[in-house]
Amino acid sequence: MTSTDSPLSGKVALVTGASSGIGEATAAALAAAGAKVAVAARRIDRLATLSSRIEKAGGTAFAIEADIAKGGDVAAMVDRAASEWGRLDILVNNAGVMLLAPTAEADLDDWRRMIELNLVGLMGTTKAALPHLKASKGHVVNVSSVAGRVANPGASGYAATKFGVVAFSESLRREVYADKVRVTVIEPGLVRTELGDHITNQEFKAGLEHRLATMEALTAEDIANAILYAVSQPPRVNINEILIRPTDQER
Repeated sequence: MTSTDSPLSGKVALVTGASSGIGEATAAALAAAGAKVAVAARRIDRLATLSSRIEKAGGTAFAIEADIAKGGDVAAMVDRAASEWGRLDILVNNAGVMLLAPTAEADLDDWRRMIELNLVGLMGTTKAALPHLKASKGHVVNVSSVAGRVANPGASGYAATKFGVVAFSESLRREVYADKVRVTVIEPGLVRTELGDHITNQEFKAGLEHRLATMEALTAEDIANAILYAVSQPPRVNINEILIRPTDQER
C-alpha cells in the first residue's frame, strides 16, 4: 500500500517494454514506491495482468498497447501517459531486443529491427516525452547493457545499438541539465529474462543458455531496484550511470 510518505508519491511514470522482465519488475517497484505507472508494450494481455497485480497490491497503473518502433504509437503512448494523470515525471526506456549473430552471418533485417527498437524507438520516445519532463523537472532512465561498454564477438549489431544508447544519454543529459531534468543510463550484465528467446542463431542462443546455467545471473528485480534507487534520489542528485554485473561475470 502506498502513502504520502512513499518516495515517489505524486509522481507519474511511463515504463516501456513492461510486459515482462526488467520492465515488468520496474513498473511494480515504482508503483510500490508510490508512483502512478503507465505500462506500455505490444502484449496488452500481459500488461493487463501486470496492472491488475499492481492495483491489488495497493498501487495505481494502467496499460497502453504500443510498439515503440512505430512513430505513431510512440506519440499516442506518451500523450496518453501524460494526460491520464496530468503530468509525467519518470520515463523508463526499457523496450529492446537482442539478436546475436556473427557479422558475416547477420541478417540485415535483424540489425534494422534492433536499431529501430533499441535506439530510434528509445530516442523518439524521449523526444516526445521531453516537454512533459521539462515541465515536471523529471527523469529519463535509459536501459542499455554491459554491451554498451564491452563489444563482444557475435554482438556487433546489438552492441552498436547499446553504445548508441549510452552516447545518446550523455548528450541528452548535457542538453537538459539546465532544465533540471535528470538522465540515467542503466547497463545490466547477464540478467535472467526473455531477452535471449528471440535469438535465431542457434550457436549464440546455446552459448547464452550455457552462461545462464553456469552463472548466478541477475534477476529483473535487481535491475528494477537499481532504477528505483536512481529515481528516488533528491533533485540535486543525478545518478548518471549504473553498470551492474553479476558477481560471477568477468566481462
